[in-house]
Amino acid sequence: MCCLPRFLPGLALVAGLATVATLAGRAAPMIGAPVFALVAGALAGLARRRSVDEDGVFGPGLAVTRQRVLGLAIVLLGLGLPFGAVLTVGRQTAVVLIGTVVAGAVAAVVVGRMLALDRESATLVAVGTTICGASAIAAATAVMKPDRERVAYALGTIFVFNVLAVLIFPPLGRMLGMSEEAFGLWAGTAINDTSSVLAAGAIFGPAAAQFAVIVKLVRSLLIVPMCVGLHLGRRGAGNPGGGQHDAGRPDSERRSAGQAVDETDARRAAWRVVPLFVVLFVAASVIAGFGLVPESWSEPLGAVSAWLIAAVLAAIGTSLSWQRIRTAGMRPLVFGGAIGLVLAVSCLALQQVTGWL
Repeated sequence: MCCLPRFLPGLALVAGLATVATLAGRAAPMIGAPVFALVAGALAGLARRRSVDEDGVFGPGLAVTRQRVLGLAIVLLGLGLPFGAVLTVGRQTAVVLIGTVVAGAVAAVVVGRMLALDRESATLVAVGTTICGASAIAAATAVMKPDRERVAYALGTIFVFNVLAVLIFPPLGRMLGMSEEAFGLWAGTAINDTSSVLAAGAIFGPAAAQFAVIVKLVRSLLIVPMCVGLHLGRRGAGNPGGGQHDAGRPDSERRSAGQAVDETDARRAAWRVVPLFVVLFVAASVIAGFGLVPESWSEPLGAVSAWLIAAVLAAIGTSLSWQRIRTAGMRPLVFGGAIGLVLAVSCLALQQVTGWL
């Protein structure tokens, strides 16, 4: 309770921005509350940059909104999605989802070599773009232990393309005449972070948002094999820089110690990147599958979830700045943009082949 006053200014700010964005979204549904919230947050950030920074008066509340509120919105969505339907969607979309991720991985190798990007930066941007945005980068960081500067480049790159995706995907989907389910599959497969997937889906339509969330959560499960793969790759390359504490130890003993640390890091990373909201979403979906959620709750729960999404997007918007874009650097931006384009196009191609379009 003693920490609550620290969060109140930021929470009040996003609550006000989300409410204004929701009302504007009802007046202009073709634009949608998520876009209004993102723009409103960006304007607030530009007007009060110091106040919305981490150590500013609004910073703590904005940070907790970005980190916690999205999960609550997704759990509420789960109460309207019976678990049987979730399993069905995962099974129906597996070919498109896995095929797109493979195409993105191949593009990452080819483009990374063309741009002569260092291995750590290329890996971080690639896993963030192809799998699960900042969550995948956090998992890879726990296993790889890269330089902080490279992690910042990767996060900046992912952030830029998350914002662009929210603004670009919905109008493109309408131009292509996509159904809500087809757009949800496209957004859930080709957009990075869950917040941007959900925002793009909400702009397109409620069914698109639900479908996109399911696809994205299935895609997020690929983080676990990703951590295992990075761990095995790191073991194969040896454990660089074992540290001065290992200087007098035999090689075999140092290798055993290094492998033990690597295995611990991989297990921790794999556990940490299965967010609590994913577990709670599944639990909520199971509850819905047993028919324990009254149908009269559906509309209010959807409205609350949509408002929470707007709050998250407003909080994300406040962190948008030219400094963040400059920090990403040109080569990581080109690299991330190329992979994102491959994901978007290959997903559309696979949807066409499998009959989704």
